[in-house]
Amino acid sequence: MRLVVPLQGVAQGRGGLLLGSLIPCALFYFLQLYLKRRRSPSDPSPPSSSSSNQPGMTRHSSLSNLLSRGPLRISSLATSIAKPDDSPYYMGLDRASGDPYHRIANPDGVIQLGLSENRLCFDLIEKWTSENLRDWVMGREGGDLSISGIATYQPSDGTMKLKMAMAGFMSRVMGRDVSYEPSQMVLTAGVTPAIETLCFCLADHGNAFLVPTPYYPSFDRDMKWRTGVELIPVHCRSKDNFVLSISALDQAFNQTRKRETKIRGILLSNPANPVGNLLSRKMLEALLKFAEEKNIHIVSDEIFAGSIYGEKEFVSIAEIVGSEDFDKNRVHIVYGLSKDLFLPGVRVGMIYSFNENVLAAARKLTRFSSVSAPTQRLLVSMLSDTRFIVEYIQTNKKRIRDMRDLFVAGLEELGIKCTDSRSSLYCWADMRNLIPTYGEKGELELWEKLLNVGKINLTPGSACHCIEPGWFRCCFTTLDKDDVRVVMGRIRKVVGSHTSCG
Repeated sequence: MRLVVPLQGVAQGRGGLLLGSLIPCALFYFLQLYLKRRRSPSDPSPPSSSSSNQPGMTRHSSLSNLLSRGPLRISSLATSIAKPDDSPYYMGLDRASGDPYHRIANPDGVIQLGLSENRLCFDLIEKWTSENLRDWVMGREGGDLSISGIATYQPSDGTMKLKMAMAGFMSRVMGRDVSYEPSQMVLTAGVTPAIETLCFCLADHGNAFLVPTPYYPSFDRDMKWRTGVELIPVHCRSKDNFVLSISALDQAFNQTRKRETKIRGILLSNPANPVGNLLSRKMLEALLKFAEEKNIHIVSDEIFAGSIYGEKEFVSIAEIVGSEDFDKNRVHIVYGLSKDLFLPGVRVGMIYSFNENVLAAARKLTRFSSVSAPTQRLLVSMLSDTRFIVEYIQTNKKRIRDMRDLFVAGLEELGIKCTDSRSSLYCWADMRNLIPTYGEKGELELWEKLLNVGKINLTPGSACHCIEPGWFRCCFTTLDKDDVRVVMGRIRKVVGSHTSCG
């Protein structure tokens, strides 16, 4: 007796397609349908393992299971990151990028004063690139074009050639005979991963860093998103020109310890972002003593060190630990080329540390944020061009100073004063007399009016954790002289409408 099995004819190669496949399949299907209709609806038999494989039997149950599962989930971390930005800093950046001002193409667009970007010397960068394209591709020594230095794997923490070039550039920028050891450098794809890498190296999830306020809004992303560390604001006030004090630092430290939160370090911005202050030698020494007493680290963000155009000299913390008897192992510096050399799109940052354990861990972590080989070759060529670098630094400082003087003078004509600072790419403007009500709400009302009516994007102080409402960061190095007049006209429009409303 031969047992009829669907597709038997096809499997054995007998009977042809019609007799061996179609007829047995049809008979098998109708048999299953007949048995299903005879089954009592009040006493359904449990599904067998063999019937569970039939599409007709499981379609309804599979659909029910699919509906009961709910939406496809992603991680809690991704969910929190994917939420819309509620910080006015990012909201303003998005608004300006979506409707950018252009004198001819879009004269009614939003003028961007919220992005710390230096476009004043773009012509020098463009000129050098066009004149040195061949050297960039082939190397300054000339010779045959070789792809091996670009297409092959390179050290993830940066090539020694670029580290040596960075060391020379930083020594020239920092001044005062400060020297840097290339072997103590770890290169990253921008300063953001440099700071995050240090967070991974210095702190565990739930640990904290003390950060003087007002501080750069993106620190809340750069340091907290993936590492899980906390940032503890150390509030500085206008009566002290927003200069950090050891007493305020000590108070924040003690209050945080009472919450049983471990403090792993202090994050400094020198020059300060957004105020533009410089930390004095005396203050740096006091901070190093404080760190030794509390047994914590110091991370010094010195990304604006080459954008100083006043009488005060910049003092790097590297100079202090190099000349004084301090514990170097707790000092870590971050630097990059996005500000002083206007190369934000190139994405090159650096960790400079005296701690061998931190360096060892950071080198391995750069696997996730390494600088591309073509970028490194470009920068070796550019940074090694001493004549260009000297000309660029001198021209850049002069153009920043001239633009700052023009911009601040325009604000003063409107009755708006700025803090006394001569560094970085922005000014810290006092608009407390323009906010409708004293508080964060009044500050944000003025910010919205400047954005929606004046079509100007500024960074409100509350986005920088400033404890005093009414202060705004204005980045002026994205403008030219004609743009400054337009900005002042738009601010006058908002100030006038505010005054008329009482």
